Amino acid sequence: MVKGYWIARVDVSNPEGYQKYVAANAAAFSKYGARFVVRGGRFESPEGTPRSRNVVLEFKDYETALACYHSPEYAAAKALREGHSEADLLIIEGYDGPQPG
Repeated sequence: MVKGYWIARVDVSNPEGYQKYVAANAAAFSKYGARFVVRGGRFESPEGTPRSRNVVLEFKDYETALACYHSPEYAAAKALREGHSEADLLIIEGYDGPQPG
């Protein structure tokens, strides 16, 4: 089964306010079986415009990734993030086909 992912790039303007979002998003992420693959950490941005924080969440499939985003649990968490950060979020289906080499 091909997994689903959230790829988020975030600039946090108010860390204290953003922490309320982080605490609240756990309800949605737990309910939909999300697993952090990347959560902050060192990075280099050789191309494009970076943001200060990068996150990749893995879900069992694309449909579950979408359902989590559209859930009431995540909507409540997202409302807490507003005004404390600016983010780009991509929900994408994984790839399970041939690899190079």
